[in-house]
Amino acid sequence: MTMPKISARGWYKSSYSAQATDCVETGPIAAGGMAVRDSKDPGGPVLVFPADTWSTFVSAINAGDIPSA
Repeated sequence: MTMPKISARGWYKSSYSAQATDCVETGPIAAGGMAVRDSKDPGGPVLVFPADTWSTFVSAINAGDIPSA
């Protein structure tokens, strides 16, 4: 599997998870969209989402349509 080219901004994780160990990191893909990986395994598998899918997901979270844990 080829690793997607992450834009110059690179990988980041939420400031809310600064002290947590079970985190995910996201990184914008140079061609558009978003990549997601486990912060404990930066060389491991990566989920890749097209820009429209990621936007729909974020909008659903912001609208409260996806319950928090």
